[in-house]
Parts: sequence; C-alpha cells; structure tokens
Amino acid sequence: MRRDPHENVATVLVDPRILRDFELELMMLDLRVWPISTAPICVDGPRTAFQVRRRLLDQHRGAWDLAAEWTPVWISFGPSWRHGDEPLAWSAHATLWHVLDSHADQVRFHRRLGGVRPLPLPDGPLA
Repeated sequence: MRRDPHENVATVLVDPRILRDFELELMMLDLRVWPISTAPICVDGPRTAFQVRRRLLDQHRGAWDLAAEWTPVWISFGPSWRHGDEPLAWSAHATLWHVLDSHADQVRFHRRLGGVRPLPLPDGPLA
C-alpha cells in the first residue's frame, strides 16, 4: 500500500506584525510560507486555520496564549531542497529550525514536520 502524495511542512504560529517580512526572509532561503486560511489545498481555509491554531494553543495549556491571534502557516521546502524521491536532507531541517529560532519572540512551533497534500506553485514567472 502506497502513501498518498504529500509535502513535508512545519506548522507555525506567526505574529501577524512580522508575517510579510518573515515570508520574504524565508523566500530567500527557498522556503515557502502558506497561511493556512488561504492555502489552495484547504476547502475551508479559515476554519482549518482556526482548528490548527486552537489545537496548538490547547496542547500548551496556556503557555502559548500570547499567540491566540497569531496566523497559523505551513512552511514548505522549495525545489532547491529536493532531490527527486530522496528524503528531505537534514540541512533543510537545520536551516528552517535556525530561522524559526531566530524569531523566537514572534513564532511558536514544534520542531517536527508534518505532511499535507502537495501545495501547488503558481505557473509562470512571479510578478
């Protein structure tokens, strides 16, 4: 039995005040930020974002309450981190954890990856 196609992502709560600059910083490292509320794989993005945020907050029993209004995002790895069907290199993990650690006051995350349906990239050059 084969597993359905998936993409490795980190699920992160991000302070919305830094989201735009954070996204640009990650883009330079070929890491992509997908706000869950608008992710193209979500049928009801706002509901999914609410559920993900609530689950993360509940897991920490008050320790993450400052993030109650933060934006839940998925962070995926761009093509430069992929090598065919090979597993994601540890250097990709290390780069992501380093960036997230450098924003410790504005992000909350678990140091692990999950899997979501493949996130489609736009066709053609970015405008």
